[in-house]
Amino acid sequence: MENKITKKDLNKVFWRSQLIQFSHNYERMQSLGTLFGMSPILKRLYKNRSKEERIAAYARHLEFFNSHPVLIPFILGVTAALEESTEEDEKETVIAVKTSLMGPLAGLGDSLLNFTWFPIAGSIGASFAVEKNFLGPILMFLMINILYFPLKYYGVHLGYSKGRDLLMSSNGKKILDRISTSANVLGVMVTGALIASTVQMNLGLQYGKGDSAIKVQEMLDKVIPNLLPMLMTLLCLYLFKKWNGKHVVALIFIIIFAAIVLSAFGILV
Repeated sequence: MENKITKKDLNKVFWRSQLIQFSHNYERMQSLGTLFGMSPILKRLYKNRSKEERIAAYARHLEFFNSHPVLIPFILGVTAALEESTEEDEKETVIAVKTSLMGPLAGLGDSLLNFTWFPIAGSIGASFAVEKNFLGPILMFLMINILYFPLKYYGVHLGYSKGRDLLMSSNGKKILDRISTSANVLGVMVTGALIASTVQMNLGLQYGKGDSAIKVQEMLDKVIPNLLPMLMTLLCLYLFKKWNGKHVVALIFIIIFAAIVLSAFGILV
C-alpha cells in the first residue's frame, strides 16, 4: 500500500471506538460500529484506489462481529496493521484474524472488566452512596473510565504495532489464557470479600430474657461468621442461573418486601 497509516488515523479509530455500541443490532451485532471505527484506516489505505476496491474494502468489514467493547480497539489496531500489509488477494486473512479474536477477547474482557473491575468500582461507589455521599456515582464513573480509556487508546496503538506479532507467536494464546484465568481468580476473591463487607443480614431471635438471653446471631457468628449473607448470596446466584438472568427486578422487590416483613416481626434486625 502506498498510503501509510498515521498516528492521527489511529487516534481517529480510538475516538470512534467510543460509539461502537450505538449501532448494535441483532443481525450482525457490532459490524456497523467496527466499520465506523475502521473507516479512517480504509479511507487512508484506499485513497487512490478504484471505486470497486473501496466498496469491497468496506463491504468485507460488514461481516458479523461481536466482542467486548473495551477491547475492540485492540482488534481494530491488529486489523489495521493487516489491512496495510496484505495484498488484495489476501484480504480474507484480515477478516479471519479479526473474527478469530472476537471470542477470546470477549471472554478476557468479561473476566477482567465486567466481572472484576466493574463490580469493584460499583461496590466502592455504592458504599459511598449508602452513606448518602453524592460522590458515590461520580467515583464509580471515574474509576471505570480511568481504566477503560487507556485500555482503548493504547489498545489501538499497541494492536497496530505489536498485536500482530503477539498473536502470530506460539505463546500468544497462552498469554491470553493466563491473563483470563488470573482475572477470574481475582474476581472470585474480590466478590467474596465484597459479600462479607457489604451484604448485611442479622437475626433478632433470642432465647430467654435479660443478660442471660441466648442470641442466635451471636452463636452463628462464633461458628461461621457471615453465614446468612453467604447463604443469601448463593440463593440469589442459584436463582439467577436457574432463570438465565431473568426476573432480576422481581427478585429485588421480593427480597426488599421479605426484609421489611421479617424486620417488622423482629426476625431480622
